[in-house]
Amino acid sequence: MSKNQYSVGILMLIAGIVILFGKLGVFSFIGSVFWPLFVLIPGILLHVLYFGRIIPAVALIPGGMLSTYALLFIYCNAFGWDQLQFLWPFFIFGVAVGLYEYYTFSYSRQRRIQVVAFLLAGITAASFAMMLLWSWGIYLVALVLIAAGAWIVFGRRLKWAKW
Repeated sequence: MSKNQYSVGILMLIAGIVILFGKLGVFSFIGSVFWPLFVLIPGILLHVLYFGRIIPAVALIPGGMLSTYALLFIYCNAFGWDQLQFLWPFFIFGVAVGLYEYYTFSYSRQRRIQVVAFLLAGITAASFAMMLLWSWGIYLVALVLIAAGAWIVFGRRLKWAKW
């Protein structure tokens, strides 16, 4: 047998295995579970290239954004995409992370970039607070009413008990 026959045989063997795995759903499972890595790896790669002094600091902006978004996608893949209705402020936070990394590691240290990063982080925090109040607000109202009622009922008794 010649080398060409071995090569053709190995290629046919690999093609058959790939087709079999595809029909069994192995690749669709891997793709549905691990696809956020295709977002995380470029984000990490941009960080590695910057810290290796290969690319400029401005690459940290998309690097921070991609890394943040990939972590969000991994979380949603694991716990369900319905969680995104509460976690959407992370899309704003990703931009804040990227800008803050750029501010921290660039030589220019432009103050307005830091201000914008903190402003976006504040918008993220305010958005989370509004989401919590919107979804959990009725529970907060209930707890405040219970605490106020308990204070009115039992607070006066405790005053009389001290006298």
